[in-house]
Amino acid sequence: MRGLAVAFAFLTRLPVPRVNFGAGAQAASLKWYPLVGLAIGSLLVATAHLLHAFPVLPAAAIVLVVWVALTGALHLDGLADSADAWIGGMGDRERTLAIMKDPRSGPAGVISLVLVLLLKFSALATLGGTWWLVLPPLLGRTAIVAWFLTTSYVRWQGLGEPLRGAPAVGCRVALLLAVGLAACFGYAGLLALGAAAITGWLWRRACIRRLGGFTGDTAGALVEMVEAATLVALVAIHG
Repeated sequence: MRGLAVAFAFLTRLPVPRVNFGAGAQAASLKWYPLVGLAIGSLLVATAHLLHAFPVLPAAAIVLVVWVALTGALHLDGLADSADAWIGGMGDRERTLAIMKDPRSGPAGVISLVLVLLLKFSALATLGGTWWLVLPPLLGRTAIVAWFLTTSYVRWQGLGEPLRGAPAVGCRVALLLAVGLAACFGYAGLLALGAAAITGWLWRRACIRRLGGFTGDTAGALVEMVEAATLVALVAIHG
């Protein structure tokens, strides 16, 4: 179960046993990504229920803070780096990759963070403590699994490099189980799946055109985009 521990240690700030982040353990962790997303979503639902007596806006803000804290802003960092690189790269592959490596955030990165967090906050204020909150974190991390199964990883010695050796069979099973779980939510689950699939496909297409594949930063951006898109889709049908 080292792969499971590595997945939680990498994707969250939850306390887990100290594990060896060897290439084999990291590769084995990929199939557990959807489960990590499910755990994050479940904690968000629990937090929202604990705050049911709070006014709507402060409760939504606290849930969002918990969400960011659980992940250590890992994927938000990827979103900011990707936004800066996409605009500053001006269509050039090497320039785009170089900007992504710069730890500083420019205006595009800051604006992308503000907009995504604003979308999440407003959606959380609308959805409250519904179990639908499980879907965005689940599908966001499932999307990473789908990308590794279908798309080239182009950053040599990047954070995602060890994941290229992930067992395909285990990842496909995890992908199918995650999709099946989302479908169990009925129309809401199917709508969230559709929003996640369209968002993932559009961003994948953009990454292939610009980079020939994807990087760890663009994978982080993928998670944030999918989470925001699924939240907006769920708000659209919320009664």
